[in-house]
Amino acid sequence: MKTVNKKLKTENKVIKKAVKPTILITNDDGITAPGLRNLVEIMKTIGEVVVVAPDSPQSGMGHAITINKPLRLDKVNVFSGVDSYQCSGTPADCVKLAVNKVLHRKPDILVSGINHGSNSSINVIYSGTMSAAVEGAIEGIPSIGFSLCDFNIDADFTVAKHYAKIIVKRILKIGLQEGTLLNVNIPRLPISKIKGIKVCRQANARWVETFDERMDPHKRKYYWMRGEFVNLDKGDDTDEWALKNGYVSVVPVQFDLTAHYAIQHLNSVKWH
Repeated sequence: MKTVNKKLKTENKVIKKAVKPTILITNDDGITAPGLRNLVEIMKTIGEVVVVAPDSPQSGMGHAITINKPLRLDKVNVFSGVDSYQCSGTPADCVKLAVNKVLHRKPDILVSGINHGSNSSINVIYSGTMSAAVEGAIEGIPSIGFSLCDFNIDADFTVAKHYAKIIVKRILKIGLQEGTLLNVNIPRLPISKIKGIKVCRQANARWVETFDERMDPHKRKYYWMRGEFVNLDKGDDTDEWALKNGYVSVVPVQFDLTAHYAIQHLNSVKWH
C-alpha cells in the first residue's frame, strides 16, 4: 500500500508540473498590432495563451464599456496554435467577454499590450491597454499592462519581450496583492543599455492641450486636439525618471480611487 501511495504522489506531482498556466492576452491597438503578436509569441513559451482583442485600434479609450449597442465576438485565425477572438468593443469589453464567454473562468494571469508608446505617469488614466489590465484586476485576476516607448509601427519589441517574460514568470510565482495590478513601461533602448527593473511610483505629470480650429467642406468648424506632455515631478523614484535613466519602470496600480488621506480632513468639516 505504501508503494502504491508513493507512486500516486509521484504521478500527481508530474501532472501538476505539466499543467501550464492560462494566459489571457488583450490590448488596445487591435488584433493585428505587432505589439500583440510579439506578446503572444513570448507568452506561448510560458503557458496556454488565449487572445481576445479589439477588432480595430482603441487607443485612448480608457475604461469605456459598450452599453448602447451589441458586441460582436468572432473567432479568428491570426496566431498559429492560439485560440484568438476579435471583439467589436473596447479593451475593457474584451476582458469581460473573455472571462464570461470564452474561458468561462478566470485565467491565471492577464497581460495587456505590448502597447505602441508609453503609458507612464498620467497616461495610465487614458490608456485602453491599462484599462484592460484594470478590468482584469477588478475581476480578481493578476494583471499587467506592458508598453514600449516607441510609437513606430515597425518598432523592435525584442527588449520588451525579454522583460515581459521575466516579469510575468515572477508574478505567476509570487502573485499580486488583491486590488492591484502592474503598469510596466520599457524604454526605447537596446538591451545592453537597459540598467534593470525599477519599481517606482507614478510621476506627477500632465498633458497641456491645444486645439486647432479648422473648417470642413461644409463650412462647419471642427477641432483637432494636440498636446504637450509636461513632467512636473523632480523625484528620482518615479516612472518618468526610471525610463529617462534606462530602467524598465514597474508601477503598482490600484483601482480604488479613494483619496484616503483626505477622509480625516473632510470629516472635520461642518457640513450644515
